[in-house]
Amino acid sequence: MIAIVDSGVSNIRSVANMMAKAGVPTEITAEPQRISVATKLILPGVGAFDAGMRALRENGLREVLDERVLGEGIPVLGICLGMQLLAKGSAEGDEPGLGWVDAEVVRFAFPPDAPQLKVPHMGWNVVAPTRPSPLFDGLEADARFYFVHSFHVRCCEEKDVLATATYGYSFAAAMGRGNVYGVQFHPEKSHRFGMALLQRFAKL
Repeated sequence: MIAIVDSGVSNIRSVANMMAKAGVPTEITAEPQRISVATKLILPGVGAFDAGMRALRENGLREVLDERVLGEGIPVLGICLGMQLLAKGSAEGDEPGLGWVDAEVVRFAFPPDAPQLKVPHMGWNVVAPTRPSPLFDGLEADARFYFVHSFHVRCCEEKDVLATATYGYSFAAAMGRGNVYGVQFHPEKSHRFGMALLQRFAKL
């Protein structure tokens, strides 16, 4: 069973709907007992970093998530804010992140001599894999995904970056370390490209 973690900071129904279209059964849950028996986890999220981390803690999910992901090594996919929560912390707030990947979250900041693009970054972007990954195996050359974000993850180790996108400069559109995966874009809003990625995650 793939559990979609309901922390109260995401429109998780759209993720569940896309998984259903992809032919993958899931369960939306905020119950530690259900998370404790899941075979894979999806951690969606939108909004502020601190609110996301507080929601996990206040709903009693932090310990069971650490145990399943770090202790037992089941695959997890963080989406948008969910990807950012995998990092150690964010310039957006003061709460420590999950710390499952050696990374930090920073706001888009463009050099003074470069075009000052609008933030948040919103819309469709091509995503370019940087190393082999089961999430992007067989990715079409023109694959593009839908983004809505003002902050992005900066990995401390280049090997943790799975794919990049460009908005003023190149940034990590996806990352992975062991059984931990994150995507900054919204696969549930990315039509057939997003559906294919979620199907690949389900097959891990």
